[in-house]
Amino acid sequence: MEWIIDPSAWVGLLTLVILEIVLGIDNLIFIAILVDKLPPALRDRARVTGLLLALLMRLLLLSVMSWLVKLTQPLFWLGPLSFSGRDIILIVGGFFLLLKGTLELHERVEGRSAGTSNTQLHAGFWVIVTQIVILDAVFSLDAVITAVGMVDHLAIMMIAVCIAIGLMLVASKPLTRFVNAHPTVVILCLGFLLVIGFSLVAEGFGFPIPKGYLYAAITFSVLIEILNQLARRNLRKLIERRPLRERTAEGVLRMLGKRPVADTPVPAASEPPPVQVFEDEERYMVSGVLTLADRSIHSIMTPRTDVSWVDLDDAAEDQRAQIIKSPHSFFPVCRGSLDEVIGIGRAKEMIADLISNGAIRLNRLRDPIVVHESIGVLKLMDTLKRSRGQLVLVTDEFGAIEGVVTPIDVFEAIAGEFPDEDETPDIVTDGENRWRADGAADLHHLELLLDTDGLVDDDEEYSTLAGYLLERFDHLPRAGESCQLKQNRRTFRFTVLRLDGRRIASVLIERLPAQDTDMESDTE
Repeated sequence: MEWIIDPSAWVGLLTLVILEIVLGIDNLIFIAILVDKLPPALRDRARVTGLLLALLMRLLLLSVMSWLVKLTQPLFWLGPLSFSGRDIILIVGGFFLLLKGTLELHERVEGRSAGTSNTQLHAGFWVIVTQIVILDAVFSLDAVITAVGMVDHLAIMMIAVCIAIGLMLVASKPLTRFVNAHPTVVILCLGFLLVIGFSLVAEGFGFPIPKGYLYAAITFSVLIEILNQLARRNLRKLIERRPLRERTAEGVLRMLGKRPVADTPVPAASEPPPVQVFEDEERYMVSGVLTLADRSIHSIMTPRTDVSWVDLDDAAEDQRAQIIKSPHSFFPVCRGSLDEVIGIGRAKEMIADLISNGAIRLNRLRDPIVVHESIGVLKLMDTLKRSRGQLVLVTDEFGAIEGVVTPIDVFEAIAGEFPDEDETPDIVTDGENRWRADGAADLHHLELLLDTDGLVDDDEEYSTLAGYLLERFDHLPRAGESCQLKQNRRTFRFTVLRLDGRRIASVLIERLPAQDTDMESDTE
């Protein structure tokens, strides 16, 4: 034990530990790839078991140094080439690395998962451990021979090997987690194994490749991969700044065949249309759900001009006729004007009062539920749930009634229009690539029907086709005036057919053929 007081022995120990760690890096890379084939509960156990068995094997090799040194003596010759025991081990180990690395690389690139049943897990565990020990024998051969050549004391060699294996045990878990969490790193590590396997085979045949060249190439590749990982991390941070709901909605909308206008590329003339994952009805439904939270209450409510209400100042017969001709269950009951709401009446109760008493009993009316026009649709849905099927009145900042909202209005915002008996659909097909639309048609459903983008603008206050056209014309158009929307190599022409006072009542929509796209102006 006199080496303990020898400074050169401690320097040799430190140097040997560093060399053992450097020479064991490739071993760690292969372990990280192997243990990923096991279930998560067995990975740590396989990693620790394999490295402990590798430690025992290295200590055993060190204890038979005299036999180990003889491995470098030639056993046979093949022409000008001589082969020792060490050369044979390097050649076999190199070919094993090439074979295993190629199979692993093929499996990763093909995307096949290594799934095993519960009855195979125990056998798979020992298969992985055996591979770790075999590969460590190949990788540790140079490390043990290096130790024999550097120091003269067996105790120093064993201490250095124990320290190196201990550090490898500590580093192997985070390295395994990192490697398996980054697919590109796995591919890069498999490339390293192929290079190392080739170098072992070449050295076994007497053509050693300087380690400096290998380490320089590996270091360069690692630096490039570090830059790649930094770029990926920065991209993830940029994406994560956007709300999760927005990112989820955008991802599902891409599945629906739609893309945000900002990043929609111009398709080539020969490019096939994108494949839709959903059918049309499913696409309308899913898109309606995803866009519901972003919609304004104006886009789903029944506007003031279409609200059916009962005027207490009218004669009883007029009130009864008003209730009978409308298919609704609830009516705002007002006095003289829609803004003077007294309460909300149920149709059958008011009819019964008019027949039996000749007047509507005010004590049977329900208190009106009023919301401001700035309320969000999700909060509005909570209000509708509490209303137990009753309609909700929408007012502006001055207290004037803007419209009413019922549960069916929210349902139509999701699934499309469901006209009442006294209504006609807002959008009807009028031949191939032709539609007739009411000016009050909802822009969200019109976009889905036309399979286009660019109609809805969240920064604008309009939500109907009439509002969109007034924004485009910048004035109240005359019957016959038209404008065009060019989107994704398709052109739609909107022609005003009829006005109802100062309101656009009817519009003809046409999808123009490709040859007519460049022949007409944007606004006619």
